[in-house]
Amino acid sequence: MYNPIKPTDMIDDTLGGRISLARDAAEMSLEDAAAVVGVEPQTWSNWENDRSAPRANRLDMLAGVLGISIGWLLSGRGRGPGYSE
Repeated sequence: MYNPIKPTDMIDDTLGGRISLARDAAEMSLEDAAAVVGVEPQTWSNWENDRSAPRANRLDMLAGVLGISIGWLLSGRGRGPGYSE
C-alpha cells in the first residue's frame, strides 16, 4: 500500500525514482503505464532505472497519466503522488 510522502522527500531522488514512485502510487503495472503512454515496457523500465530519460514531448503525457505535475517529475517540487487539493 502506498504511503504518502512529505514533499521534500523526493527532491534528492532521480527522475527515474520519481517515475517509479508515481507509477506505484497510481497502482499501475509497468506494462500498463507503458501501453497508455505508447512506449515499450523496456523503454519505461529504462526511464525508471535512469538508463535513459523520456523526451520532452513525453513528460506532459507521463505527468497526466500518473496524476502529477511536470515540475514534481523533474525536480521533486510541486504536485506529486498523494497530492490532494
